[in-house]
Amino acid sequence: MTKAEIQFVRSLSDKRTRDEHGVFIAEGDKLIGEILSSHLKIHKIYALAGHLEPHAEIVSEKEMERISQLKSASSSLAIVEQPRHTTPHTAPSDALTLALDGVQNPGNLGTIIRLADWFGISDIFCSTDCADCYNPKVIQATMGAILRVRVHYLPLAQFLDRTKQRGVAIYGTMLDGENIYSAELKSEGVIVMGNEGKGVSKECQRSFTHSLLIPSFPPERQGSESLNVAMATGIVCAEFRRRNF
Repeated sequence: MTKAEIQFVRSLSDKRTRDEHGVFIAEGDKLIGEILSSHLKIHKIYALAGHLEPHAEIVSEKEMERISQLKSASSSLAIVEQPRHTTPHTAPSDALTLALDGVQNPGNLGTIIRLADWFGISDIFCSTDCADCYNPKVIQATMGAILRVRVHYLPLAQFLDRTKQRGVAIYGTMLDGENIYSAELKSEGVIVMGNEGKGVSKECQRSFTHSLLIPSFPPERQGSESLNVAMATGIVCAEFRRRNF
């Protein structure tokens, strides 16, 4: 690899550079193998000898360590074109979708994208201050789900308000909400999950048609203050799908 190539790949750790070139980094034979079978265009693949041949340019272990975005370098790295999604004016009325308000931890966002894929949720609507879905840590945490789930960034409060006006149910997770296990849940609507520390903003709360609580057990026990947002998302999505299976 040339010095310029190494510098360019390393520069893609920065969101502005990724967006400028319209690409993201994917690492690992399994993930890159999935991308090769998908509709996404791969600009370049770098790999150690014996990996992803004949698709890859073979590099040394030292070179791979220099370009890897991970703590432990993988055996392959690809520069992939970002998918282009058309963002709808409102959430669909005939599907279950997710909305994320200020989820900033890349690991949480990646896990939520993976959960959405598992539970058959095709669209996630994110506030503009959420973590970037093309952050290398997010990409790795999705385990390939980023190829099947559309992630949109937009002014979320206004989006939810427009969606509510269309008669679509907006479910928000709140500490004073109704017990999710006894609440009425439809098979379509928007599930809103909030920031790791602050929860859902007041601007977004105004659009809620239903407030839901994941109760602790037993209810009177003094335990953890709250659940991790990715864990809570998994519980909520599982209950919606269980009810409407």
